[in-house]
Amino acid sequence: MIAEVHSTAASAAEEQAFLAGVRRFVAEYVLPNTREWEKDRLPDDVFKRCAEVGLMSMVVPKSLGGGGLSCVAYAEACRMLAQGDPALSMNVAAINALCLAHLVDLSTPEQRERYLGPAMKGDLELAWGLTEPDAGSDARRVQTVATPIEGRPGYYHLNGRKMFITNGGRAHMIIVIARTGEKELSAFFMDTDQPGFRLTGRIPTIGVQASWTAQFELENAVGWHTPCTFEQATGFLFRGRLGIAAMALGIAEKAHELAVEYSKQREQFNRRLCDMQSVQNMIADSEIDCNAARHLIREGAEMYDRGEPIVKQASMAKLFASEAANRVTNRAIQIHGGRGMTFDFLVEKLWRDAKLTEIGEGCSEIQRMVIAKQVTR
Repeated sequence: MIAEVHSTAASAAEEQAFLAGVRRFVAEYVLPNTREWEKDRLPDDVFKRCAEVGLMSMVVPKSLGGGGLSCVAYAEACRMLAQGDPALSMNVAAINALCLAHLVDLSTPEQRERYLGPAMKGDLELAWGLTEPDAGSDARRVQTVATPIEGRPGYYHLNGRKMFITNGGRAHMIIVIARTGEKELSAFFMDTDQPGFRLTGRIPTIGVQASWTAQFELENAVGWHTPCTFEQATGFLFRGRLGIAAMALGIAEKAHELAVEYSKQREQFNRRLCDMQSVQNMIADSEIDCNAARHLIREGAEMYDRGEPIVKQASMAKLFASEAANRVTNRAIQIHGGRGMTFDFLVEKLWRDAKLTEIGEGCSEIQRMVIAKQVTR
């Protein structure tokens, strides 16, 4: 049985102070290191440093030692982080919306006692394991099997394969979605420091390269069952989609900012680029894209904070913001011209990072399907 958690929320002043701290953290630590991190991975102490700013406990109620922040503040933090390093934003968004939220809402007191405190301090790194070689958008195709361990109530053997797992290569505990019956799926806390877990490799990606995206195999790995249904576990994806939408917006805003700055400095045919109508059209379109995405995300976050369903709104925000980020970063490269295709300018990295937002946490095609079903039901 899931224990009831009585949330205490942060005040408006506390949230403003938190966001001011995130803004400084991004300016002083994240953005200056984003190129260096891309060469290898996020540094070993990055989540501890995030925890010091309050980024590893955003969705955790104050009654459990967390920040008790609103969804609006969560989205704002993800947006700011993406302006500094999209890979870090993606990791922080997923850990909060999927992993920490699961610990808060769908775990036993014993499970929270073991994992929640260390996770909020950044000492225990987390990941969420759903995707498999044959189960991506169609999540119900998960083939990893969970079998009860005789004599150990609540514990199961997990057998299967997972891939494209954000932070999976460095996580100390992974929340694994596995099949408990022909039609039933559930979630399990699985420590990676055990013989049954075998990391089979890091998956190189063209964008968000600093994130350790992993694939692994499970052979009689021991998992601790969390008291939930598949629908409850995957329900966290809705707030998660707002986080990825905010990540996309942060990417777009940074690329737009860089493009505008460059257009003011660069001259061709005795005119600044920003004085040319063709460039002005691109700048105007990017401004509209960013503003529209901002409003969709804000609306979805406010709805969540009011306790309203956000299935449609989260998908609309994620769909529009991700596709807008790809349009804006593409225009930013176009404005930079040939220089935009070199590693000397950050817009090329933002362009590569933006693509992930159209795929992760439900691709654009899935979002359109969700929206249409909500409209026509």
